[in-house]
Amino acid sequence: MESNKKQTAMVKFYNREDLPLELHKVRVVQKLFLKPIEERLQAIEEAGYNTFLLSTKDTFLDMLTDSGCNAMSDRQTAAMMLADDAYAGSQSYERLEKRVKALFAKEYILPVHQGRAAENIISQTFVSEGDQIPMNYHFTTTKAHIEINGGTLHEIYTDEALKIKSDHPFKGNIDIQKLERVIAEYGVENIPFIRLEASTNLIGGQPFSMENMRQVKAVADRHGIMIVLDASLIGENAYFIKQRESGYENSTMGQILLEMADIADIVYFSARKLSSSRGGIICTGSEELYDKMRDLVPLFEGFLTYGGMSVREIEAMAVGLEETLDDQMINQSPSFIDYFVRRVDALGIPVVTPGGALGAHIDAMGFLPHVPQEDYPAGALAGALFLISGIRGMERGTISSVRDAEGKDVLADVELLRLAFPRRVFTLSQLEYTIDRLKWLFDNRDLVGGLVWRDEPKVLRFFLGRLDAKGDWPIRLMEKFRKDFGDSL
Repeated sequence: MESNKKQTAMVKFYNREDLPLELHKVRVVQKLFLKPIEERLQAIEEAGYNTFLLSTKDTFLDMLTDSGCNAMSDRQTAAMMLADDAYAGSQSYERLEKRVKALFAKEYILPVHQGRAAENIISQTFVSEGDQIPMNYHFTTTKAHIEINGGTLHEIYTDEALKIKSDHPFKGNIDIQKLERVIAEYGVENIPFIRLEASTNLIGGQPFSMENMRQVKAVADRHGIMIVLDASLIGENAYFIKQRESGYENSTMGQILLEMADIADIVYFSARKLSSSRGGIICTGSEELYDKMRDLVPLFEGFLTYGGMSVREIEAMAVGLEETLDDQMINQSPSFIDYFVRRVDALGIPVVTPGGALGAHIDAMGFLPHVPQEDYPAGALAGALFLISGIRGMERGTISSVRDAEGKDVLADVELLRLAFPRRVFTLSQLEYTIDRLKWLFDNRDLVGGLVWRDEPKVLRFFLGRLDAKGDWPIRLMEKFRKDFGDSL
C-alpha cells in the first residue's frame, strides 16, 4: 500500500513545483494544428463564438470536453479486435455484462448508446407531469429530459457548492435539511427518485462524500424514495473519497465503487466519460425496475445485447471499466487538474478550488467583472481564449442555461469556462502553454467584451446556437496580441 501511495503522489523535482508524474508512455500520436491568430478570428466568428461549432483543423488544444476524448489503453484497443459481430446474443456483450456486474454488483443491465440515452429512458419511465426531482446539481441533458416529461428539478446543494475559492473537499454534497424540506413540501408521492451526480459537472467537477451519500440513503429509505446515481464520473469521485475522506485511505477503488453502487437503486453512466469513446449503461438490482425500463431499449436504442453501440465499443468499454479500478489510471486527470489549478490560482487568476474532476474551471465573472452576466461572460471568455491561443474550452454558464416563460435568461449560478482534461491526452508543456496564454489574457482582460445572440435554438441552445461579439473587442484583442507577440502564432 505504501508503494502505491508513492506512485500516485505528486513528485518533487528539487526546488520546483510539485509535478504530476505520468505513469504511462505515449505510443500513438495525432498531429495538431496551431494556426495564425487571423485565421482563428475568422474561425471563431464563423462558429458564432460557440466553441462547439469549431473544427478541430482550426483548434490547437481541444479542451472542450472529456466525453469520448480519453486516450484508449493498449488493452482496450487490442480488445476491439476480439469483437463478436452479432446483432443479438453477442459474446462481446456477455463480457461487458460480466464486468458491469463485478464493478457495481447489479444483476440487471440495460445497454444504451450514451449517457443522455440512459437519462431519456429513466425519465420516460419514472417522471410524470408534476413530479419533483431533488438532486445535488443538474446536468444540461438531465434537466432537459426531466422537464420534457413534466418534472421539476430541485438543486439542494450545500452553501459551499457555489463558492469559487474554497478548501471544502466535497462541494458536491446534498444539503440534508434542504432535502427534508423538499420532501415535506411536495410529498413523497410526487418524488419518484433522488438523483445524485458523481463529481458534479456544472459546478467544477466537485465530488460528494460517502458519508453524505449514506445520509441521503437514510432519508430516502425513511420515505420510501429510490436513489438514482449518475456514475459517469464515479471513478474520479471514488478517487477523491480515497484521497480526502477519513476512513477510506486504505480502501481499494473496487471497494469504494461497490459501496457507492450498493447505496443506489439505479446506476447509469456515460461510457464516453467513464471508460471508452462511446456507449452507456443502466443497471439495477431490482427486477421490477428493470422490467419497467427494458422495453424502451429496443424502441430507442437497439436490441438488449448492443443498445446502439458497436460491438467494438462494447469490448473497449468492458476493459475500460476494469481499468477504472486502477487508481494510477484514474489519478492522471485529477493530478493534472490539481497542478493546473494550483498554478493558475497562484497567478491570481480566479479558478474553482479545490481542483475537481473533468477539468479546470475558470471563474468568468471574476475574470471579466466588467462584462454583465446578461452579456454571457463565460462564452466571451471561451471565445477570447480560443482567439489568442487556439485552445477550445467550453462555456458553462448562462448560455448553457435556458429562458423563462417571459423569455428572459435564467442566469446561471456560476459563469465558468471549463478547460477539460481528458485522461492521458495532454502533456505538461501543453499545460504550461495554456497557463501562459491564460495569464496574458488575464492581464489584458479589459479588452474583452460581451456577446449577443445571432441564432438561438429553443432547446439546449449551447450546442448549436451562434452569437456575435458586442462591438469590435475581438479585433482590438488581436491587435494587442500581435503587438506583444509579433509573428508568434
